[in-house]
Amino acid sequence: DKIFYDHVVQPVLREDNEIGVRSLSESEDKIKGSFSLMSLFDSITYNKGASITWMLSGFLTEKLFIRALTSYLKEFSFSNANQDDLWTHIQMVVDAQDEVQLPASVKQIMDSWTCQNGFPVLTLNLTTGTISQEQFLNKKNENSTDSYNNTWIIPISWMRNGSSQPLMWLDKSSKVFPEMQVSESEYDWILLNVNLSGYYRVNYDQLNLKRLGRLLENDPKVRSYFRFQLIDDVFALTQFGYVQIETALELTKYLAREDELFIWNVVLLNLVPENLESTLKNYEVYPLLKKYLLKRMLPIYHYYAGFIRQNIDALEDDYFAQVYLEKLFATACWLGLQDCLNLSSELYAKWMDNPENKIPYLIRRTVCCYGVAVGSDKEWNFAWEMYNHTNSTKEDKDTLLFAMSCAKESWLLYRYLQYGLSGSLFSSNYTSIIILYVVTKDIGHRIAWEFVTENW
Repeated sequence: DKIFYDHVVQPVLREDNEIGVRSLSESEDKIKGSFSLMSLFDSITYNKGASITWMLSGFLTEKLFIRALTSYLKEFSFSNANQDDLWTHIQMVVDAQDEVQLPASVKQIMDSWTCQNGFPVLTLNLTTGTISQEQFLNKKNENSTDSYNNTWIIPISWMRNGSSQPLMWLDKSSKVFPEMQVSESEYDWILLNVNLSGYYRVNYDQLNLKRLGRLLENDPKVRSYFRFQLIDDVFALTQFGYVQIETALELTKYLAREDELFIWNVVLLNLVPENLESTLKNYEVYPLLKKYLLKRMLPIYHYYAGFIRQNIDALEDDYFAQVYLEKLFATACWLGLQDCLNLSSELYAKWMDNPENKIPYLIRRTVCCYGVAVGSDKEWNFAWEMYNHTNSTKEDKDTLLFAMSCAKESWLLYRYLQYGLSGSLFSSNYTSIIILYVVTKDIGHRIAWEFVTENW
C-alpha cells in the first residue's frame, strides 16, 4: 500500500490540481479523431483511475468489490462495456446485502469522481465539528477563481485519539459532524482519510495541527501512513496557499526520529530543489536549510551509511532504499555533511585503485559527483578514462558525464566544455548535455555562460 500511494496516488494528486486538467471520463462528443482518443491514455486515466478504484474498494470492502467485479467481468468478457455497466454490477451487489450502506447510488457517488475534473480538499474545524469541501486549486494563481462549484460525495475514514471510527460521508459542500467536536484536552485529536484511502487532501485548523504535531514529537509509535499523510498534505497546502510554510515546518520538528525513506523523500521533495546547486545562489535560503535539515537528517543518514560501509547487499530487498537512498545521500553531501563527503571520496578512491571495486549502484551518481568535486584533476581524469572505457554502459556514461561537471576547479570545467565542442571526442549531440550539466553547478554557471558567448 505504501508503494501504491507513493508511486500512483501522490504523483497524480500533484498533476490533477491544475486548471484545465480533464476529468477521468470524457463524453463521446469530446473525443474527436484518433489524436484525442490516444491522448486519453495518460496518467489521469491510469493513476487517477487506479486511485479512485482503490477508494471504491475501500468503502465497499474488498469482499463486495471482488464480488461485483467478478460479476461484471463474467457478463462483459469478450464484449464492450462502459463505466455505467460497472456501476450497475456494483449496485446489484450492494443491494443484495445489509452490511455496507451508501448515502447515494453507486453511480451518483462514482460519477462525482469520474465526471468532474480535479479533486477536493476537506477542511475540518475541530471546535464546531464542521467539514467543508472545495476543489483543490492554487490560491496563489489569479486564474484559480471561486467559479468552480464542484462537489463530491466523499467517504471519510477517520480516527479519534488513535481509535478508528465508523465511516462518514460528506455529500454536500459543508456538514456538521458532532462526533468530531473535540474537548480542550491537548490529547484529543482527529485524523481524516485514515490509511490514505480517499482521493483528496485534508486541511486541519490550527488547533488540530498543533495537537497532531505534538503527537508526532512525543509518540514514536505513530504509524508511517499517518506521518506520510500529514507531511504530504501540509506541504501541498502550503504550496497552493492554504497554509503558511511555518505551519508545515511545525510538523517536521520530529524528523530526527523519522526512519522511513519514503517519508523523507516527501520532505526533501518539498524543501530541497530538484536542482540542488541552484539554491546555493540564494545565500539566504541555503544556510537556513542547512541548519534546519542537517541535524534532523543525521540519524537516518548514519543508519544507511553504516550499510554502505559494511554490507550494502543487505539493502537489496529494501524497496525504498533502492528508490530514494540516492536523494537522501545527495542532499546530505549538498548540505556539506563531512561524513558524506568523506564516504564519497573513500568509495571513489577504492574504485580508482581497482575498477573492479564498483561503487554501489544505489548511490553511484552522487559518489561519482562528489568524488570528483572533493578531488583534483586526478579524479576528473579517471572519470574521463572510465567514460571512454569500451565496457561502459550508456547509464554509466551518463553518470560520468554528470560527475565530470561537478569539478570545483574552473580550468577543469572549461576544459570539459572544450572537449564537448570537439567533434573528435564527443558527437554534437552531447555538447548541449555537457553545457547543461555544467551550467547547473554553482561555479559552472558563469563559466558555461562565458563559454557559450565566446563560441556562438
